Amino acid sequence: MSPWSSEVIGQETTGPGGLSYAIRTLPVMIDIARRTKRLAPEAYFLNFTNPAGIITEALQTELGDRVLGICDTPSELGRRVAGILGKDHRRLQLDYVGLNHLGWMRRILLDGRDILPELLADDARLARLEEATIFGADWLRSLGMIPNEYLHYYYDNRDAVARIRAARTTRGDFLATTQTAFYHRAAETEDVAELWRQTVEQREASYMAEAKGGVQGAPAAHPQGNEDDPTADPGQLGYAGVALAVMRAISRNERGAAILNVRNRGTVQGLPYEAVVEVPTVIDANGVHPLTVDPPGLAELGLMQQVKAVEQQIIAAVRAGSRSAAVTAFALHPLVDSRSIARQLVDAYLAQLPEVAAALPNA
Repeated sequence: MSPWSSEVIGQETTGPGGLSYAIRTLPVMIDIARRTKRLAPEAYFLNFTNPAGIITEALQTELGDRVLGICDTPSELGRRVAGILGKDHRRLQLDYVGLNHLGWMRRILLDGRDILPELLADDARLARLEEATIFGADWLRSLGMIPNEYLHYYYDNRDAVARIRAARTTRGDFLATTQTAFYHRAAETEDVAELWRQTVEQREASYMAEAKGGVQGAPAAHPQGNEDDPTADPGQLGYAGVALAVMRAISRNERGAAILNVRNRGTVQGLPYEAVVEVPTVIDANGVHPLTVDPPGLAELGLMQQVKAVEQQIIAAVRAGSRSAAVTAFALHPLVDSRSIARQLVDAYLAQLPEVAAALPNA
């Protein structure tokens, strides 16, 4: 392992790993968007593809506000909090603000009353929350908010790198082994669907395992009681549940609410008008309507601004096919924070991933 790469997070959707993922994916997704514009210009485009914020923003340049990005992390956090507090998640209003994989749950309203302070003050209940395992109860109380789990890589960067380096298996190695095993075993079984379900469960159980006290392939047990809201229909959970709720609201004009990745349009003060943000929305037959949110604090806004600048820079780099523009994006990312390491990372991705080289043919 090269000394420079061993000190940088290689996460799937955050940091340089996420930027590489975007470079490989953007040309394909932009082509799909242009086909959609030609063949189905009135269609809504629900983007599941990560990094969701970057991809959604690039697609909106082609298709406008009919593109929205879906991530289940904020809504699942709300369901888990509802389960811990013994409340019906359908009665909760979530005050959430951020970018994809970079956001904060600031208030949880029940009948007009914020119940988040009640959770933060309750040691027993808070111990059942996965985010308390990742960040520690004291940090959540200090913030007065529940950060998206991916903020672990920003708040605890050095610790995260140290834990991953100390693990016997990296996330990439784990996925390569388990996915390869699935394809080999799939050729020998008739119940491929069940085999895939088991593989996905294994993959999801080990996600961010190092942050939660485990390692890849041997995740730590979830805190007792960290289950989803028991009132939830399993068919309404995860990415599919969010997407189906959006489709129902638009196609049937069944007014609904969801936290989605949408164009800012002044919703979050301090971010560009065209930037994609992750905020609560109302959905109906007329589309998706972001709700007004209180301005984020300076610390949160500053991080959002820096990461948004990187996201927009990486989109510009791919549209221009520019390697130097990609280096700028990597260097500006707070999880890289070095021009020399940025150059080495981009050079390595160019050398090892043909899709990156194809997306960035120019100097």
